[in-house]
Amino acid sequence: MTIYQDLLGEEFQRLHPKLQARYSLPMGKPFYAVGTMSKIETGATWLKPFLKLATRWQFLFPENGDNVPFTIKNTCRLLSTGEEEIYWERTFHFEEVTRHFNAFMTIDTKRKIVNDYLGEPSLFYSDLKMGVTPEGHMHIRSGLQRFVMGHLEIPILRLLEGVVTVEEGYDDAREVFTIQVDIRNRIVGRLMAYEGEFKAQSL
Repeated sequence: MTIYQDLLGEEFQRLHPKLQARYSLPMGKPFYAVGTMSKIETGATWLKPFLKLATRWQFLFPENGDNVPFTIKNTCRLLSTGEEEIYWERTFHFEEVTRHFNAFMTIDTKRKIVNDYLGEPSLFYSDLKMGVTPEGHMHIRSGLQRFVMGHLEIPILRLLEGVVTVEEGYDDAREVFTIQVDIRNRIVGRLMAYEGEFKAQSL
């Protein structure tokens, strides 16, 4: 079992069958998909220097857009510690520039959360809590967060955190995966949001 099956247990079987296949991720067999983000929105203009800086770590970015081509690749690999890690590569192809949003995920079995290290090299850490909606969608929400400086991790005050919610589903009629992501701060509001669809492709 991959980390998501291990984390969700019996609840994993309530996911839409296509999502079960997507999140099974056998070792050495990446999930790869191509799609379009119908809308990408970032926050207030004064946040753009911060979002621009974050691109150095292949993390957030300042661009907005409609109908932005998008690819996603998830790879399960074994760390030297014996842990399984899922490497997330998300790529957004704007007309003038290509942006990346990468992450590294492992599981904390005691706390029943995913350890999500965002950026490459990692710049932020977030607990992720995963669940299944009544419709069989994958629902993800963030928890405690830390700023990462090499081997040092500094807790982030709750008011300064980016509150993340993600819902991923599958549209049987159109045979596409659907995705909605919202990242907000309790003080300044939206940092980034995007929504769209994608189809699995062979590598």
